[in-house]
Amino acid sequence: MRKYFYSEETGFKERDRWQLDCWVNVECPDESDFFFMTKTLNVPEDFLDDIADADERSRTDSENNWTLTIIRIPLRQQDDNLPYSTIPFGILINDDRVVTICYRKTEMIPDFIAHTQRKNIFVSDKFELILRLLFSSTVWFQKYLKEINNKVNVAEKELEKSIRNEGLLQLRNLQKALVYFNTSIRGNEVLIGRLESLFQSKGYQNKDLVEDVVVELKQAYNTVNIYNDILTGTMDAFASIISNNVNTIMKRMTSISIILMVPTLIASFYGMNVEIGFENVPFAFAIIVCISVGLAFFAFIVFKKIKWF
Repeated sequence: MRKYFYSEETGFKERDRWQLDCWVNVECPDESDFFFMTKTLNVPEDFLDDIADADERSRTDSENNWTLTIIRIPLRQQDDNLPYSTIPFGILINDDRVVTICYRKTEMIPDFIAHTQRKNIFVSDKFELILRLLFSSTVWFQKYLKEINNKVNVAEKELEKSIRNEGLLQLRNLQKALVYFNTSIRGNEVLIGRLESLFQSKGYQNKDLVEDVVVELKQAYNTVNIYNDILTGTMDAFASIISNNVNTIMKRMTSISIILMVPTLIASFYGMNVEIGFENVPFAFAIIVCISVGLAFFAFIVFKKIKWF
């Protein structure tokens, strides 16, 4: 699916057809979209293949007057094993053409369009568009980081009540998402320097916007590191709690086994088919039971003293 946007004084406006100097945004491209990009716009097919690679890193490349910029953007997924991830977002520019491609549907582009309309942002050149898209991706990184932090807090409260495998697996999956975020944000941050060198010769200068993007990227990078450290410490703490609980249970089970072993041993002796000396004693059974219970109670007191119960 493709849409055509034109930059105006009141932000980007969608149009129903393509013209020169417009921005073509393609999401989840089908065959007609590929035909339009390769035949009408003459986009290099190699670039489209690069963007399709889910593991493609943030980078820039040039071919046949086209410049490809790939940034990593965050994505919320309906997957319990990995609720958040990152995907490549391609920005292709030519002298009079701008094309953005993403093979997954995201929340970033609609929010970016609405933001330019609310703030009446006019994008004057291609470099500024790339920077603003980078800025928007960083904003979404921070939004998803807040969601991850809230989910971690909820999972911690549930684990405090009852430690279950599901809660620990949820924390592990959130930590995996933080690793993806960390790598992608770092890659986008490195990309800024390359973009400055690439567009400096073309007269595109917006130092204030570059500085804002760099600041936001550093803030997101620091935030994801803090959350990752906290989550790592939390999982280590729960691992220690689980180990301690297992040790406590094993101590109690061992104590119970030893306590029960005392009357069992006495019953074993008196259950032998030999003379035991109590055959003619009245109430011999009751006496033996009382002795067994007394010794078991004495063992219980001893284990209580050494805090095995």
